[in-house]
Amino acid sequence: MKTYSFSPSAFLNNAFSLSTMVVLLGMFSLNTYASGGHSGHDNDNNKHESEHTEEAKGPHGGKLLSDSNFSVELKIFEVGVPPEMRLYAYDRGKFLAPGDWKVNVTLDRLGGDQDQIKFSPELDYQVGDQDIKEPHSYDVTIKASYENQNYEWQYESHEGRTVISDRQLELARVKTELAGPATLNLNDTLFGVIAAPADSVYRINAPYPGMVETVHVQVGESVKKGQRLLSLTNTDTLQRYSVKSPANGEVTERFVNQGDQAEGRVLLEVVDLSTVWVEMSAFPESIENLTVGQPVTVRDLHHHKSATSSISYVAPQMTGGHIARTRAVIDNSDGHWRPGMHIKADIQIDSRQVPLAIKASALQSFRDMPVVFAKFGNTFEVRMVELGENGSEGENESNGHMIEVLGGLKPGTEYVTGNSFLIKADILKSGASHDH
Repeated sequence: MKTYSFSPSAFLNNAFSLSTMVVLLGMFSLNTYASGGHSGHDNDNNKHESEHTEEAKGPHGGKLLSDSNFSVELKIFEVGVPPEMRLYAYDRGKFLAPGDWKVNVTLDRLGGDQDQIKFSPELDYQVGDQDIKEPHSYDVTIKASYENQNYEWQYESHEGRTVISDRQLELARVKTELAGPATLNLNDTLFGVIAAPADSVYRINAPYPGMVETVHVQVGESVKKGQRLLSLTNTDTLQRYSVKSPANGEVTERFVNQGDQAEGRVLLEVVDLSTVWVEMSAFPESIENLTVGQPVTVRDLHHHKSATSSISYVAPQMTGGHIARTRAVIDNSDGHWRPGMHIKADIQIDSRQVPLAIKASALQSFRDMPVVFAKFGNTFEVRMVELGENGSEGENESNGHMIEVLGGLKPGTEYVTGNSFLIKADILKSGASHDH
């Protein structure tokens, strides 16, 4: 191990501050270099590997890598510009002008991608020719040359990464899929209410003047077409006759009792609710996107039950409240959808194919950015994704809805779709620093 002596005047002559002198004195008083691990000098190719112990810092707060008299400081600069790599160099602790040395950096990323970064002088540092894209997780190789000597350092800089065994993944029920193309259904959401169809409401009258002798049904009772509802006596002929149900349905109103006169009045109301209307309210920003025939998914706000149909009617004019009525008809053979029930309706206004999409269930937040977790064998790593249009759920809600991906994830990447929060927790537990 070589030792070096420094005089305060030497530092002052080179415009170093007192704090910089302290940093460099501390650097050369240690028996460790690079990431705090010993970097031996190889006379053949000067290759050095840095081990992760206590990391040495340079005057600019970057990672300091040293070999003999030559040192390189690497810093990811992110203030006011996209993340860029800046390198500073020193000879025996003295600052070197950026044109006096050469350097290039290779970043090997998980999954096989490799960033080859070239540098050019700028101010008192050399700056890389490309943005350092997220995540800042890679194996770093630095090759530099100075005064006819070649130097090389290698170290790991992994963030947002963890390794989980197959057994742990099975116990946690982690699910994955391959990212790829998908069809996005673009929806507009309306709210409304269930109503009885106007042509399925039957108001029962007596065909002849008479008196009600017997009412055979009660309100709420289901009836069949042709079933006897009332028995009456014709007051002109004194003959008895019956009034029967015109359709299958339910007795919803009863207006008479035994002994009442039946002439000129509604006696009973029977409603066929085997199908019901979905009456929806569309505001001006929605009405322009609605047409007859568009698919619609109706959801019960309380019981999370759904039914599918299509738009059957869009009102040609707005009401006084600037609302247009929109209607769909849904099956109600099980009797779940009752008039007066409030609903939410998702109307499919468009459908298009996108080259890359992910399931919404895969999304997590990492450093306030939307991410998914990519899987490479037993290693998982964050992928900061740029999102596009948000699709909607189809009839099968268990499949979840899809979201377009514009950047940050390669097609064909295996990513976590189920229980992704467990991967996030493991990464945070293991420490996911953003320190460069």
